Amino acid sequence: MAMPHPDAAPSEGGLPKAGRLPRRRRRFQAIRQAPLKLLVGAVLLTVLVAVAAAAPWIAPYGFEDMSILKRLKPPSAANWLGTDEFGRDVFSRMLMGARLSLMMGFAATAVSLVIGVPLGLWAGYRRGPVDEIIMRSTDVLLSFPPIMLGLLMLAVTPPSLWKLIIAVGIVYVPSTVRLTRSITLGLAGEEFVQAARARGEKTFYILHAEILPNAWPPIMVEASLRVTFAILLGAALSFIGLGAQPPSSDWGLMISEARPLLDRAPWVALAPGLAMGITVIAVNLLGDGLREALDPRTKRRGG
Repeated sequence: MAMPHPDAAPSEGGLPKAGRLPRRRRRFQAIRQAPLKLLVGAVLLTVLVAVAAAAPWIAPYGFEDMSILKRLKPPSAANWLGTDEFGRDVFSRMLMGARLSLMMGFAATAVSLVIGVPLGLWAGYRRGPVDEIIMRSTDVLLSFPPIMLGLLMLAVTPPSLWKLIIAVGIVYVPSTVRLTRSITLGLAGEEFVQAARARGEKTFYILHAEILPNAWPPIMVEASLRVTFAILLGAALSFIGLGAQPPSSDWGLMISEARPLLDRAPWVALAPGLAMGITVIAVNLLGDGLREALDPRTKRRGG
């Protein structure tokens, strides 16, 4: 009879402590093997989201606090990123803009997934007239530049943040449909799908239990990169006044309000511009890292 290893002393739960070490080692090994882009992007994005969520508590001033005596003050110890033409603290407003811009980017991407993924699954699996109708509709939408399509949807109604989120989400539905459809076409001929058909499973079951779990990884990689485009498109539409309305402000509206001040107070536009740039870099790193982690061939080609 094998004797227990003297170092494998029972823990309070009755299992050897040494038995849990390999699992911990595997976790650390998985982190070490993750692409550097993925780790850096995840850390940066986590910090940005945490700062945006905590904005009301870490902002040194109120987002709407005005002071004529502090108009267009340059960065200083009292106002880290200076003040704007109304004496509002740029750093505090940038934090408020982070909340709105990040929420807009992630929410718009979620809208595109909620609408686009089911349509792509159905088109790729059912084919026939349903596929033709869905794909011809996406062709029509893709014929418009994204900003033009967003303008068409927002120009007929009063601007607001939630209308901007829905409009930006719809703009990226066609690309989500096309990606999901192409993945579904590839998976529909796999043996596990054919086995489900042979068992007599219904279409809904095959789509959500067999195809969707295998389609999620590439869809989520694309979605992580889509957040970048959503933030930039939302900022562009806010820049022309079709997004958040004063006194609320996202980064696009802040840059728009700072246009007349570029020669006198460039810091007013520089702060939201840098914040947007850092966010775009973080999301792109995360998306590229996810792609490398899920597709080793990408890493080999890069090397």
